[in-house]
Amino acid sequence: MEPLPIPTQAIMKKGVMGRRGSELEPSRFGRLMLLLMGLVSLTVVFIFLSIAYRTPIFSSSISSKIKPLTHIDDSFEGSDKNLERDRNCCKGIQHLELWGTALKWGADFKVNSSEECCRACSILCPPKIGICRCNSWVFCGDKEKCGTKYGECWLKKQKDVLAPEKLESGSSKMWTSGLIFGSGEGIVAMETEHGTFRIKLFPECSPHSVAYILEVLAQGSCAGCHFFRAENRGKSWDINGDHIRDASFGPPFALIQGLFEYTGPASNSIPEHCPSISRGSVAWVGSSSGSEFLISLANHGEWSKPYTVFGSVLPEDMVIAERIAQLATKPEVWSNITVRVLQNFVPFKIHRI
Repeated sequence: MEPLPIPTQAIMKKGVMGRRGSELEPSRFGRLMLLLMGLVSLTVVFIFLSIAYRTPIFSSSISSKIKPLTHIDDSFEGSDKNLERDRNCCKGIQHLELWGTALKWGADFKVNSSEECCRACSILCPPKIGICRCNSWVFCGDKEKCGTKYGECWLKKQKDVLAPEKLESGSSKMWTSGLIFGSGEGIVAMETEHGTFRIKLFPECSPHSVAYILEVLAQGSCAGCHFFRAENRGKSWDINGDHIRDASFGPPFALIQGLFEYTGPASNSIPEHCPSISRGSVAWVGSSSGSEFLISLANHGEWSKPYTVFGSVLPEDMVIAERIAQLATKPEVWSNITVRVLQNFVPFKIHRI
């Protein structure tokens, strides 16, 4: 489409060629009209050009807008540190190919590692920003199997992050894939008779564990899932989970412990992400990944044994965990340590919010 003509030029040319010299001087009203028409025309042209040349959000040039991986923006801070995405984590699952709408085609975007591919997606899903443009990625890192596709990094958008589209999986597959959960995404509910608390999942740090939770979620049932141990903060930790000076480190040990017991496959038992346990942390107990888990009521920097942390309870929902910790219990001795076991187990369901 050609640019719109400027009326003032056409009118002035017509006036010069069609009138006598005595009629060339227009009236004040005519000058005002010409000025107004000119301004209107320029506005129309500006709007037209702005629309015509505006760059779409997901253009083929998206790679040019990705910052160098050594200059990732660290200015975003979460309202609660325990819910922030760990910048040191960017992991995926080998032998898995996720489907989804491609934002960046791997044929045009190659990187050196799965972590680099993950971080490229993460940049497009910054914390504390409502819009997460990239929530999944796929990388080809097996030189022998990938061939010319080696190094390809596909940045994708899942329609449903809690039910990602899987194209294929298995040990013979050459792809590695991962998920990125933005602010307000990847949150599941754990419902009990004493209330429901929400858990933010961490797929970037513990992808296998989160995949397991999503499998449980997809089942639509968690028959047999329950809490069986409950120990409050006692006089050792304050309401914020901080240890009280000169107090013991338990018992009680400020936690509730439960069991995922459903008919699906067990989770990968290899430890994934083992930071210090803090208030709200949801972690597997020891090497029993995929079955027993705990929710911590306190900051347990004193625990030296690694625990895979795969999520965190939202701070405002910790009151439900505290409520369960106050239920009636009975003592039992496990490996020479006295623990508190619930007199009546507390069943739970896991579902979407």
